[in-house]
Formats: sequence, structure tokens, C-alpha cells
Amino acid sequence: MEKVRYGIVGIGKQGFSYAKRLHKGKDKNAVLVAVCDIAPARREKAQKELGGVKIYDNYTDMLDSGLIDAVIIDTPHYLHPVIGIAALEKGLHVLSDKPIGVYTKAVRELNACAAKRPELVFGVLYNQRTNSMYRKAKQIVESGQLGELKRIAWIITDWYRPQAYYDQGGWRGTWGGEGGGVLINQDPHQLDLFTWIANRKIERVWSSARTVGRAINVENDVTAYCEFEGGASGVFITSTHEFPGSNRLEISGDGGRIVISGNWRKKLQFTRNSVMEPVFSEQSVRARESGVQKDLTTQRIRSKTRTYRQPLREAIATLLGGQHMGIIRNFSATVLGKANLIAPGADGITGLTFSNAIHLSAWTGQTVELPLDEELYVRLLREHVEQEKETGVKQNS
Repeated sequence: MEKVRYGIVGIGKQGFSYAKRLHKGKDKNAVLVAVCDIAPARREKAQKELGGVKIYDNYTDMLDSGLIDAVIIDTPHYLHPVIGIAALEKGLHVLSDKPIGVYTKAVRELNACAAKRPELVFGVLYNQRTNSMYRKAKQIVESGQLGELKRIAWIITDWYRPQAYYDQGGWRGTWGGEGGGVLINQDPHQLDLFTWIANRKIERVWSSARTVGRAINVENDVTAYCEFEGGASGVFITSTHEFPGSNRLEISGDGGRIVISGNWRKKLQFTRNSVMEPVFSEQSVRARESGVQKDLTTQRIRSKTRTYRQPLREAIATLLGGQHMGIIRNFSATVLGKANLIAPGADGITGLTFSNAIHLSAWTGQTVELPLDEELYVRLLREHVEQEKETGVKQNS
């Protein structure tokens, strides 16, 4: 195989942007061969703008065509695992857009299917993993410079969406269409990074997830608390109704603190302690007991701060969709044996587990212990979907 032959299922706004870039040759290791969508208007647009590309009105025919080596899935969220399994069973490589699914039970079935076919590449479009600032944070944590993790706190409230956003399409802001609100629509990248950078499993979650100021059924305001294995804590705050919002990730450890902030161009500040905090605390006890120093209440650890800035070229490329193509190019190179996968599809379940646990805690008013009770989650999700069918969109203050 010289180039990966792609088919794309779902050519709405995001899917069509992938199609255009592949059609223009933005990935030297790939070629766009086919696209699929159930909407006639989208197929007509593809016919006009994607010359030479085969167009299908259903994904089954495209998967059976023999024309493609890999599929990019950009459909409504509930279908991601369904189409992913169908493609893998046809011997096709699979790259799914985020989220990998709506609930972990379906994604676990997808992961099991992929595990049975190790010769196939299975990835998820977690484009934020290409951001050099988040990659730097992960490198610092894994290198041991930060020491033992104490806390991760992320305030990500710059997703502002007015009512008109939700009114423009029937699937937005619904349990039946999206399967959730800000957690399933805007936040999958941050939920992934939260655990990817920490490099630890979450053990329990407590949360509030509510609807504020919008006529929608799903959550647009979330405050979640979690505990990681090893004792570190986490706080995740997100919304789509605040303006102006914030985007600040703070990671604290025995060895110092990492802060990532900024909107279109990220900045990372790493304040590194001269000595690990528990060691300093123990030294203070010995110093007091020996009489060397009696008052240590105002003593502080010496530290130095180093600032890293996201390269301007990378930040501009991000605004133009470059991160997404970075993941697609990496996926293509991996299929051809030229690279290692940045965002393996099996990783998609980790952030989704956190998302599902947040929902489940909010629904039950209880702390959720992991592993998640997947059957309970699916049952309560279906209750929300059925209630939505019966009552329609509720009005919220």
C-alpha cells in the first residue's frame, strides 16, 4: 500500500472539512476515495466540490465497496461504535471522531472488536494531544519532575453557546440526539487530557451537572470532583453559558506546579521546587527539634518558574484546523508502518468513563465508584431519552 484510501462517513461541517483537506492532498500518505451521508444536500455538495470521489447514501455499501482501506467516522455520537465495529469486521482501519461513543458499554464492545484485529489501526480524533503545551505537561509529569501528584484543577468555561446555537439543529442539546450536553459535545478533549496527563486512573467521582439559562434538556454547567489512585484529587469545572469564560489547567505535585492558560495560543508555566514538599516539611520538623530554627511557620520552599509558549506557527495552524490533520496524518503514517499512534482508539473509553461518571453522580446524587455501573448508566440515559420524547424541551431559568 503506497497511500491509505479513505472513506468518510458523515460529511457535515467537520466531516466535510476533513474531506476537503484530504481531497486537496493535505496528507501525502492518503487519498480520499469515497464519502457517505444520508442527507441529499450534503451529497450534492460533495458531488460539486469533491470531483472524482465516490459518493454513497449509506455506509454499508461504502464499507462493502472494496475501494477503501480506512474509514473516518463523523456521524452523530451514538453511531460511532456501531459503524466502527462494522468497519473493523470488514477489515478496515478505523479513525473515529470524538467522542468515541455516548456510553462506555458500547465503546467497550468496540474496543473488544478492535482487540481481536490487532493488524488493523484503530484511532480516535483527539486532536488536542498534538498541542505542544499539553504534551510538555505530560512529559513533565511522567519524568518525575513534578513528584507525586497532589491535585489537578481545570476550569474550562470559554465554550460560550447562546440559545440560537441550540435552536439551529434538532440534535443539539438533546439526550436522544447528542447523548449529553457540554460533557459529550464540547469537553471530550479536555476529559481525555485530564486523565492522559495525570497518567492515573480515577477511582471515584462526585458532581453537579445542571442546565442554566437555556431551553435545553442536557447539562451546560458542570462542577465535578474526583479522586485518583494514589490519593490525588481533581476538580473539573465547565459550562457553555458563561461569558467571558476561562481556560486554565493547574497541576500540583510535590515538586511544584504546572499552569496552562490562554485561548488560541497556550502558555505553560512550570514552577519547580528546589526540594520535594514532603522532604522540606520533614526537614522543618528536624530543624525545629534541634533548635536550629524555632519559627518555621513562614518558611517557603525555594522555586523557579520557567515559561513555555506554544509556537506561533502551531497556534495559527490550530485555528485553521491543523491539529485535526495532524491526527489524520499520524493515523495514515501508522497504517503504513511509518509512525506510532498518537491517539489510540482504545484510549477513548477513559475520558468517556469520567464523563459518564459525572452524569451518573449528578443523576443519582451519590458518589460514583469506578469501575462504572454501566447497566445503571444505560438505563438512566434511556429514561432521559424517553422523558425527552414525552415532554419535549423544557424551559430553564
